[in-house]
Amino acid sequence: MTDSLRLDTHLHLWDPDLGVYTWLTPDHGVLNGAFTAAQAAAELEAAAVGHAVLVQAADSAVDTEAMLDVAAANDWVAGVVGWIDLERPDGARESLERWSASPAFCGVRQLIHDDERHDVLDLPAVRETLAVLAAHGLPLDVPDAFPRQLDGATRAAASLDELTVVVDHLAKPPRGSDAFDTWRRGLREIARHDNVVAKLSGLERAGQPWTVDALRPVWETALDAFGPQRLMFGSDWPITVTSSGYPGTVDVVGTLIGELSPDEQADVWWRTGTRTYHLDLTG
Repeated sequence: MTDSLRLDTHLHLWDPDLGVYTWLTPDHGVLNGAFTAAQAAAELEAAAVGHAVLVQAADSAVDTEAMLDVAAANDWVAGVVGWIDLERPDGARESLERWSASPAFCGVRQLIHDDERHDVLDLPAVRETLAVLAAHGLPLDVPDAFPRQLDGATRAAASLDELTVVVDHLAKPPRGSDAFDTWRRGLREIARHDNVVAKLSGLERAGQPWTVDALRPVWETALDAFGPQRLMFGSDWPITVTSSGYPGTVDVVGTLIGELSPDEQADVWWRTGTRTYHLDLTG
């Protein structure tokens, strides 16, 4: 591997015809359609990004199976973060045994940001499942943790130091909002735990400018809290097609990454991701 590698640690594929993306409605406009492996491969190639991790977009085995099928057929897919039901430890064990038959399976996520409960990650059954993940060496991705789930993710990381917690989208910073300082404090608090890493992904917000200068306060907060060794690039494509698209994401985030030393850039572009998800990019 060379330091010129680029890994996108957060990319989605979906097909509404599968019938499992309950959050996807006509109100989502262009997003309410199929986004395929071929489309994703073209975006990656154009941006000189060699590999990607596919991340679940539905709390459904159907979605996970579809991603694993794509991974088996496409060398650019470095890994798959699939779904298990965190509140069913026995079912989680069965799912992990099933998914682990694929060499691409590398992590777990559930759409807990859609759950109105603030204590989901504190529930005894969920904690039991998280311990199972830790025993398997599988990280937990936490989507859009701010404002409801960030404190719970922090408590989970503190209680299970063998579990790697991945903060997707830097917990979703509320740029341009009075809540920004609250988010900043929360991100710094969870970053105090060495078993937590974070993704520079999903940072575009409707009504907010998408420029290097506009993103810099978020970037500087994340860099100070985690350092390059615990940050990784992710696009959140195809969510970004409604704004800057894949090229715009890579341009803005990549410019900030480019301000680091070459060694630190390699951390953010691929080393942190490969360490976190135990990936082999040589294939």
